[in-house]
Amino acid sequence: MKYIRLLILLFTLPLLSCSDDVPAASSVDIKIVVELPEQFSGHAAESSTFHITNLSTGNTIDITRNGSYAATVSVSPGLYTIRYDGTATLDGAPEVAIHASVSSVTISAPTTVSLPAYATVETDDLIISEIFFTGTLQTSGNSYNGDQYFKLYNNTDHVIYADGLVIFESLFLTTEKFNYEPNIINSAVSVDALYAIPGSGKNYPVAPGESLLIADIAIDHRTINPNSLDLSHADFEWYDVSTSPMYTDIDNPAVPNLDKWYCYTQTIWQLHDRGFKAYGLARIPEGKDAFMAAHYYTVDYENITVAGAFPMTKRGYWLPNDMVVDVVNLSIESNYQWNVTDPSLDSGYTYCGTINNDKTRYFHSVRRKFLAKDGDRIVLADTNNSGDDFNPFVVPSEIELQKSVTDISGATASTVTIDGITPAEQ
Repeated sequence: MKYIRLLILLFTLPLLSCSDDVPAASSVDIKIVVELPEQFSGHAAESSTFHITNLSTGNTIDITRNGSYAATVSVSPGLYTIRYDGTATLDGAPEVAIHASVSSVTISAPTTVSLPAYATVETDDLIISEIFFTGTLQTSGNSYNGDQYFKLYNNTDHVIYADGLVIFESLFLTTEKFNYEPNIINSAVSVDALYAIPGSGKNYPVAPGESLLIADIAIDHRTINPNSLDLSHADFEWYDVSTSPMYTDIDNPAVPNLDKWYCYTQTIWQLHDRGFKAYGLARIPEGKDAFMAAHYYTVDYENITVAGAFPMTKRGYWLPNDMVVDVVNLSIESNYQWNVTDPSLDSGYTYCGTINNDKTRYFHSVRRKFLAKDGDRIVLADTNNSGDDFNPFVVPSEIELQKSVTDISGATASTVTIDGITPAEQ
């Protein structure tokens, strides 16, 4: 009888437990308030749209509240990114754009969320028009990423000299967010790689509507991987002297090398092939030696895992935001946590692939969107929001131009576009 009663008790306990549980809240009310900086004080709101994105589900709620810097909405508990886009006027002056955002906000109960507004950083310089970071596949199915590249573009109506322009990689991942100390994101970008275009000031002019191709390895990669590209015509390449004989770089003496200021690795630098970093351009007027001496820092954080909490330290350099001329945050929806740069530099992200280790990401890049034509000059989108400015997950421009392989099946590109979507004859 005891055995029978025990069985009854065991089968009954889960039912009792479930009936006694307090149900989780299905939704909570939050109030979103935009905090205006001093330069926007007194500006009356005109158009106002709030974008509330649940990072766990990917669902976004868009709310229009014209004439208001605040909104109230019911949402499910979870982790959110909230963004505000609007326009405002002051005493009849022309409209100005106002943006505000916060990343990775945990919402579990009714609360007020403050969104610090900012003015987007406008620069008169080159911009990143494409990042090919995924690489290609060999006929064996193995990945090949020596063919990574950047394209930089002159989106202005005048010549810009590329001399001294610095390409950087973020220290932090967009897929991991910790409580970093010191937290300098509002004033600087934490970086772990810095490579500069050489030149004394006017060696490398870029005409309006023209591009620079900057390759990891500026060779014809098809001699190694038939599914790859010929990058021997690149304008520049980045070259690393490796400390390990297992990982060595290839130098094309016919293509100028970038000036390596710093890189975290002692072997060779390659772009994150899933796109979990931010990449950008900067002008550093003080020069290499002065910058390196004054901007090294360490950052502490706590990595909390199922095994416990572990103190961690990262080391890199801090790059003041006012030196940054362009930045592109990369990530994927399934793993995105935050932007690793201030929203004034980039308030969105772009991607290749939809999940971690997505096998379909190979042979794809992110390309800046076509906006308009000014005569023969193509004008590309540049709103400091990579989610709006870039076409994600598209065929790279060099694959189109070379009619190279577009996937592991061996199919080749047959059309050329401006931005991965818009036909080139536009």
